[in-house]
Parts: sequence; C-alpha cells; structure tokens
Amino acid sequence: MTPKKIGLLLSDENDWPSAFELLHRRLDPGLRGGKLDSVVERIRIHPFNLRASTSYNLVIDRLAYWHFHPREWLKKAALVNGVYLLNNPFSFQSMEKHSAYCAMIRLGLNIPDTWLIPTKLGPDTEKYRRTAARYHDWFDLPAIAAEVGYPSYMKPFDGGGWRGVSRIGNETELMKSYEESGQSLMHLQRGLENFDVFVRTLAIGPQTMVMHYDPSQPMHARYLIDFDFLSPAMGRESEIVVKVINAFFRWEFNSCESILKDGLLQPIDFANACPDIAVTSLHFYFPWAIKGLMAWSLFCLATDRRMRIAMNVDDYFAIADSDRSYDEKLVAYEALADQHFDSERFNEFRATELSGLDEAMWELAQTPEFDAMLVEAVKSTFPPHEHDQYVAHFRGLLDFWVKSESTRGS
Repeated sequence: MTPKKIGLLLSDENDWPSAFELLHRRLDPGLRGGKLDSVVERIRIHPFNLRASTSYNLVIDRLAYWHFHPREWLKKAALVNGVYLLNNPFSFQSMEKHSAYCAMIRLGLNIPDTWLIPTKLGPDTEKYRRTAARYHDWFDLPAIAAEVGYPSYMKPFDGGGWRGVSRIGNETELMKSYEESGQSLMHLQRGLENFDVFVRTLAIGPQTMVMHYDPSQPMHARYLIDFDFLSPAMGRESEIVVKVINAFFRWEFNSCESILKDGLLQPIDFANACPDIAVTSLHFYFPWAIKGLMAWSLFCLATDRRMRIAMNVDDYFAIADSDRSYDEKLVAYEALADQHFDSERFNEFRATELSGLDEAMWELAQTPEFDAMLVEAVKSTFPPHEHDQYVAHFRGLLDFWVKSESTRGS
C-alpha cells in the first residue's frame, strides 16, 4: 500500500518541523492495524500545471499567508486534487481580521467596540481623487476616538504579528498614528487595560490549549507557565470560543487572543493563519503543539476526512438570531463545532490508535536530536552572546515539562 503523505509548506522556521519529523519517526508506522502508513516531506516550490496530480494527501501550511505562489498551489491542490489543508486558504484570504470581527459580532461574542477608518492616503490617481471628492464624507476622527474611548488601539484591518499596531492615549497620538498609516486601512479599537488576565488559546482541530499570555514581554517570555489563572467556567469559555471560531471559518490551526476584564471574556485577535508555535515562544507548551498537529493530521488521513472549502454560516446565524442567552448560544455553537470536527470520533482515535503518542513525545523530548533542534532554534533567534543563557533557559523549561508529564502519568 502506498503511504499517505503529509506535506510541510514552510517558511524560515526549522524547529517545529524538525520536532514533527522526529516524532513521526518514533510512532508505530502501522497505525490502525497496519491500514495506515504515512510519510512526512517538506514541500518544494516550483512552477506547476493546473491539471497536475500531487503525491500529497494533507498539507500543513505555514507560508501561504504571505507567499502567493504556494498559496495558489494550495488552492489548486484542494480544488483539483482533493488535498486536505491546514489551514483553509480560501477563507483566510477572504475573511481577514475585519470580516472575522464582523462575523463574531453577529454571533454575539464580546468583541470590543471597533471602527473602520478610511485610509489617510488613497491611490495617487485622478480617478481616486474624483471619487473621493464626490462621495467621501469628511469625518471627525477625534470625535470617533472620544466615542471609542482612550486608550484605544489603531491597527491594520487585515494585520497580523502585531504589525502596525499603535497604542493611542490621547488626540495627539491619534493624529500622529493616523498620519503615519498612509494607505493602510485601519481599525480603531477600544483598549482593554487594567484587565484581569490576557489569554491566548491555541487550537488544532478540536484540541485546545488555554495559556496565560503577557504581550508586554519579549516573544520568548510571553507564555507564562500557569495552570490556575482562570476559573473553570472562564477556561471552558476560552476553549469554546476558539473552537467555534475555527469551525465557523473552516480553520483548523489557529490561535485566539482574549482579554478577561470585569468578568467578561473579550476576543481581540483570532484570525491567525500562521499561529506562533516556535519552541523559543511556546517552550513548555511546545510538545503539546507538536502532538496536537500529529494527532489531527493522522486522524484526517486515517479517516479520509474531506476538506471543507465552503463555509456554512446559516446554522450559526440561526442560533445567533434566536432568543437564547449568551451561555446557551455558546453551548449550541460548540455542538456545531464538535460536529464539524467530528470531535467524538477524533477523541476515540486519539485514545486508541494513538495511545502511544504521549509517551513517544515524552521520550523524544529527552533525546540528543530534540536537544539539537532546540540549540539550533536558540542560535537562530538570539545574538551569540545570549546563546548559552537561553539554551540553559529553554532546556530548563522543557525539562520541567518532562518532569510534569512523568508526574501526571505516575
């Protein structure tokens, strides 16, 4: 039987792909009683015929959100060849952060007050100037900002990676940020400061990891190792929200940033086509992400899961437009999400066919190969004079994970 192939479409990252490949090699190659054999391969980029076949059955995409040639190959692979994609390039291209806000507002999630502001500068064409003169209304940006409230945040409507984000504390900063935005289309969003907790939830298929996050820290120190920072109810709400977002948009590998303030969980950033899973960012949580990607990928292959290209929003909107309470709507949304992800079947597969996955990851994290991956990641991330410091730092955090897993399993 020809092995099914997992393709990794990568940018300049090498840490998680190496860990994924190492973990895959440690797993029993004959999953499901020998009925599934799989291989992992890094995808090369080259010209392609739109009718060409492909050897890939599933692709984990980390590149197409900014590199358009492989993005169009992904679309062709899904449409022509039936390849399963993590993530869906169609909805990620059309449903940027602005559309994602609008959809989740319709579903009743607690999105902070947000305005879309016309660009400071339009295209340098006579056609645009005539259009603007004829149809664009003058507006009072300070008045809008006063309605939103200070502090607020100005950020690109389609932004990512904290690109172009400005904290606005007063009218002077508002006008300066707007002047500097140029032709970028910007949101102005109410700032949520003096909050209780900043939450970042990583989701892979129906799997979720809710993490305490501190965006004021450098990237390597933002994820806090903290297990009791949310009440059980708020922890569940965080899990449900990201799962519903992903199922709604047909995304399978995404992260959601939310702020808990005054008892209200407010999602602020949840359209991340390429969520951060670097070992130097996630550290303690890195093994969970690698296991999650492996489990979901193998489940999709083993069950011949079909790629859902089109969104099906009507069922969600029917719930949104009902007279249910917020909590009742979340329960109904989660049921739709679990149906989409086939969560019950996945959980059974994870517990039976992949019963050795946790042990394989635990063993891998203690190998020289895993350590070499970590050292390479540190050397490519930090300046030379900090290498020894951060190699020791991340070794310590991952060793803590190993010990924690050992204690949990005993």
